[in-house]
Amino acid sequence: MNQTIENLIKHVSVRDFKDETISENIKEELIKAAQSGSTSEFVQAFSIIEITDPDLRNQLSDITISSPHVKKADTFYIFIADLNRQATMLKQHNQSLDSIKNMESLLVATVDTTIAAQNMAVAAESMGLGICYIGSIRNNIKQVAELLNLPKYTFPLFGMTIGVPKVLNQTKPRLPMSNRVSKNTYDNQLFNDLSTYDKEVKDYYSNRKTNPQDTTWTEKNLTIFNHVHRPEVADFLLEQGFSLH
Repeated sequence: MNQTIENLIKHVSVRDFKDETISENIKEELIKAAQSGSTSEFVQAFSIIEITDPDLRNQLSDITISSPHVKKADTFYIFIADLNRQATMLKQHNQSLDSIKNMESLLVATVDTTIAAQNMAVAAESMGLGICYIGSIRNNIKQVAELLNLPKYTFPLFGMTIGVPKVLNQTKPRLPMSNRVSKNTYDNQLFNDLSTYDKEVKDYYSNRKTNPQDTTWTEKNLTIFNHVHRPEVADFLLEQGFSLH
């Protein structure tokens, strides 16, 4: 097993950072890693905004309800699924915008953005840095868009905190391969037999050094999906010009 794979397997979200600064040279390397990811048809439908203004950071932190580590992390990026460049090109050449308004184009931008972010995450962890994805910027997605002056055909997908880890949690046990890898067809029975995995997760949470819990993966998911999350996101996307068709 090479070092890259070892780093991937050891990944944990970091929420406690040392008061240490990440140099501009390292940030530039992280951005280069992000922009070098795979992109559908070379569209490159994403943008990255670094939040350096303390007041803006505090406002975004309040939206995420993750104040301590969003405020404390040395670096905080917002990843934007971005088709505004393509919209501008089409307008300049008097072409219809229908091709970027639909669900497929939104998915392309979402996937491009996610790949870029994961490239950055892998690069950061290879340097001994820690990261945490902040999907909770979508708690008030319209306010985030206003704070960042986002134009139409853009979508703030998530944030990412980066810093020098102060504390590393234990690695969470992932679903076994048998629960999500099959050949040639979707094995519904095998993929949904979670009895062994639930026992493993329960043991992990019971023995975790920080914030131990008495729960299973199934119980976690039942809690997560017992209500509809952020239904206003669909309305926001319509306001941003996407048809969702």
